[in-house]
Amino acid sequence: MAAKSRILIADDNPTNVELLEAYLADFDCETAVAADGVDTLRQVEQFQPDVILLDIMMPRLSGFEVCKQLKTNPSTKDIMILMVTALNEPGDIERAVQAGCDDFLSKPVHKLELLKRLDNMLKIRHITDEVERLRAYIERMEEHQR
Repeated sequence: MAAKSRILIADDNPTNVELLEAYLADFDCETAVAADGVDTLRQVEQFQPDVILLDIMMPRLSGFEVCKQLKTNPSTKDIMILMVTALNEPGDIERAVQAGCDDFLSKPVHKLELLKRLDNMLKIRHITDEVERLRAYIERMEEHQR
């Protein structure tokens, strides 16, 4: 049986966190919460999420900064990042893409849209994991034949 997917909710607004947790209540996943950018990086290390729902406007480190750090680190670059933001200026979306986010949602978040995007992101994440496992297996087999 496959392990449950892990989703980290990174948002400094308790109301937003409660809403996202309620939306995810029937989604087959484990969740964790981070209240600011520094806490998000710490939670990524401890919780090892498959997907992060990342607010852009957070204290200590912005979502842009968190995303950039995670996507430039070889051990965290494959974590899927869904930026959730009240910002909807074209420049903000461009900054999110430049930081390396995989997708973004504007607030207010619609439950069906959130769940569908998460479902798609998790499929991509698990396919990527499977490809990496196969690549490693093939490399081991090739080394064994030498």
